[in-house]
Amino acid sequence: MKSSLVMARLLRVLGGWRSYCSKRQQERVSDDFVETLKAVVGEPNVSIAAAVREQHGHDESMHRCSPPDAVVWPQNVEQVSQLAALCYDHSIPIIPFGTGTGMEGGVNAIQGGICFNLTRMDRVLELNADDFSVTVEPGVTHKALNSYLRDSGLWFPVDPGADASLCGMAATGASGTNAVRYGTMLENVINLEVVLANGKILYTSGQGRRFRKSSAGYNLTGLFVGSEGTLGLITTATLRLHGIPEATVAAVCPFPSIQAAVDSTVQILQSGVQVARIEFLDDVMMDACNKYSGLTNAVAPTLFLEFHGSNQGLREQLQRAEEITQQNGSSHFTWSKELEERKQLWAARHNAWYATLALRPGCKGYSTDVCVPISRLPEIIVETKEDLKASGLTGPLVGHVGDGNFHCILVFNTEDADEHRRVMEFGKRLGRKALAMNGTCTGEHGIGLGKRQLLKEEIGPEAMETMRQIKAVLDPKNLMNPGKVL
Repeated sequence: MKSSLVMARLLRVLGGWRSYCSKRQQERVSDDFVETLKAVVGEPNVSIAAAVREQHGHDESMHRCSPPDAVVWPQNVEQVSQLAALCYDHSIPIIPFGTGTGMEGGVNAIQGGICFNLTRMDRVLELNADDFSVTVEPGVTHKALNSYLRDSGLWFPVDPGADASLCGMAATGASGTNAVRYGTMLENVINLEVVLANGKILYTSGQGRRFRKSSAGYNLTGLFVGSEGTLGLITTATLRLHGIPEATVAAVCPFPSIQAAVDSTVQILQSGVQVARIEFLDDVMMDACNKYSGLTNAVAPTLFLEFHGSNQGLREQLQRAEEITQQNGSSHFTWSKELEERKQLWAARHNAWYATLALRPGCKGYSTDVCVPISRLPEIIVETKEDLKASGLTGPLVGHVGDGNFHCILVFNTEDADEHRRVMEFGKRLGRKALAMNGTCTGEHGIGLGKRQLLKEEIGPEAMETMRQIKAVLDPKNLMNPGKVL
C-alpha cells in the first residue's frame, strides 16, 4: 500500500514536471510574437498545441523528441520570407519540416524555435516536358510528382523509399534504389529557390533558369543540396526528369556468400550492363521478409536487379547478367517483365523495413547507413554482421550495392537504456569502419544530430572550418536548424 502511494506521488511529480517543461518551452516565444505569426499566415496556420509541437519535434530516427515552440504552415514563398525575417529580427531558431521521414534527427528543435511546415505549399509550378525539367514546391512528394507526370512519358527516378518531399530530399541529399543509373538528388537538381535566414530570397542558378549544364561561377545549387536546412529554407526545386523506359525487367538471384553477391555486382557494372537497380539483402533480412510477406525465397545473400531499356537491349542485358551471376555461384536467376510479377519479385525489398520491425513487435526501428568503395563492401558487411552478433543486436542488412551504400536496420527497445547505448555505440563503430575503408559515414541519410563527430573525422579540421565560415556568412545568428551538421 505504501509503495502504491509513493508511486502515485512520483507520477504526480513527473506529470507536474512535464507540464512545467512544456509551459517553459512555450514561453521562449511570447504571445505577442505568436500573434505576429498569425498576422502573416492566418490563425489556422499557426499552432502552439503541445500535441502538434511534439509531432513536429522528431523524425523516424531514434533521437528523442525535441518539440519547437510553435508550428507555422506558410502558403507561399512571400510568407516564408516574411516569417523568416521576423524570426531573424527576434533571434528565434527556424526549423524546416517536410514529411518528417528523415533518419538522423534533422527536424528536432533542440534549441526550440519555430517549425516551418512546408507541406501546404504543394503545387507543381511548371512542367517543361521538352526540356526534361519540372519545378515544384516543397510539399510535393516524389510519388505525387510521378503521379502528375504519368501521361507525359517522363518520370523522376530518385526514390528514397519513404514518400518524402522533393525539397526535403534535396535538403538531405537523398538517393535510393535507382541511384546507380540515374544518380542522386545532387545530380538531379537544376535550380533552387531558397529563403535565407534573414528572409531574403536566393535563386541558386538564377531566377527561372533550367539549363542542362553550366560553368558559371560557384555551384550554389550543390551547396544547398545536402545542407539539411542549416543554410536556408528550400521553397522550390527545379528537377531533371527522365524518359520512361520502353521496357522494364526485374530479377532476383540468391548467392552462396556475400562475396559472391558483391563480386557479381562489380562485374555487372564493369561489363557495361545498363542496370537501373542493384539491391542486396542479407540472409537475416531474407528470412524476415519471407516470414512477413509469406514468401519462399532462399534464405541467403540475395541480389534484386532491375533493367530499363528497349526490348532488344534488355534481352542482351539479362543474358549477360545471368551469365555473371552463374559464374559467381548463383544457381537460380528469376526474372519477369510483367508488372504484377515484377512487384512480386521485389516484394521482399519493398517490405524490408516492416519485415524487420516484425522481428520484435513493439520495438522501434533505426536505419543507419554508410557508403564505401564497392571493392570494400564484402569486408565491411562481414565485419558488421560479426559486430551485430557480438553486440547482441538485431540488425538485418540491406544495401544499394551498385554504389557501395548499405543500411543496417536496427530494432531495439527504446526503454532499455543498455540496449539503446549498444545501438548508439554500434552506429559509431560502423561509421568509423566505413571511414577506415576510405568511405563515408552516410551515403544518403545525412548528418543531422547523430553523426556530427563522424563528419569531423571524415573531412578534417580545414574542411569543417570552411563549412563553419560558409554557415556564418549565410546564417550569422545561427538560427537555421541550429545544432545540426556542424
